[in-house]
Amino acid sequence: MDTLLSPRRRTLVQALGASALLAGCGKAPGLAGRPLAAFQGPAMGTVWNAKLAGPLAESLAGRAATAVSDALDGVVARMSTYLDSSELARFNAAAAGVPVAVSRETLEVFALARAVSEATGGAFDATVAPAVDAWGFGPSKAKRVPPAAELAGLASRIDWRAIAIDRDAGTLAKAREGVRADLSGIAKGYGVDLAARALEALGAADYMVEAGGEVRTRGRNADGKPWRIGIERPDAVPQQAYLVVPLDGLAMATSGDYRIFFEEGGRRYSHEIDPATREPVRGSLASVSVVAKDCGWADAMATALFVMGAERGHAFAVERDIAACFIERGPGGRLADRQTPAFGKLGAERAKA
Repeated sequence: MDTLLSPRRRTLVQALGASALLAGCGKAPGLAGRPLAAFQGPAMGTVWNAKLAGPLAESLAGRAATAVSDALDGVVARMSTYLDSSELARFNAAAAGVPVAVSRETLEVFALARAVSEATGGAFDATVAPAVDAWGFGPSKAKRVPPAAELAGLASRIDWRAIAIDRDAGTLAKAREGVRADLSGIAKGYGVDLAARALEALGAADYMVEAGGEVRTRGRNADGKPWRIGIERPDAVPQQAYLVVPLDGLAMATSGDYRIFFEEGGRRYSHEIDPATREPVRGSLASVSVVAKDCGWADAMATALFVMGAERGHAFAVERDIAACFIERGPGGRLADRQTPAFGKLGAERAKA
């Protein structure tokens, strides 16, 4: 099975509206009589799903499935922490000050990560890898509560400013020893962006593509309406939607604490690590969903807002006109959400029970 990085989240994203087969490749008309093709495949340690609607849906389906698969597999090959042959692994293994040649795609992700880190004051930080590994959420998967002294010793190794990006030379270099990157909070969204670009290059004008909960859309579904994308209800078993968001030409990513965690001493520790404390994020926040033009940016920003927490994250998103929805746990596990004005304008609806 393909694997990307330490799996940062598993969120339910449903393309609602017209019915379609999602095993292999299926075809069905929508209520408006528009053709619909749906297909899926494995990538990034999860399953990707894509749908095409409109007059080109059936003719593009075969090539579209290959294009999506190739785009996502390319990101895995370059940015996986599980593959010793990946560009990310080579960078992590390199000595300080030694430039490492990487692809344009990997440079794009590091540059985007740096931009989000700078905008959020380091709430998103790709160099959080040493802390992710210390808690057992990395490739070793040996989950544990690290001693406080061990976490304190990681402080000098976690700093997004410690990576030099030379786009002209096509290289990355770390400023000091011990710095390593984990792209789990951004690469999956970026992979969805690449898959969307590949679909558009084929001429697709109406599509939805999703991988592991990160999704990007364009145009209309088979019903002739915006694509209807579900945000998962935290803690629900089996999975179910909490909100349904109509999207056209937009991407959405969600960061949450309810899929990947372990419990020890009566406390739950999630995979969402605060780079400043090197510890799992604590608080009432269960998930943050961000809607934006690009899925890679939404992916990283959702992580940053989750790290900031319900109050600071919401205020940050409102101030910067970010479309974000914060779902919090209340007494007895009751859920409540707070939407920024930009998210409210999208017209999200409560999912039917």
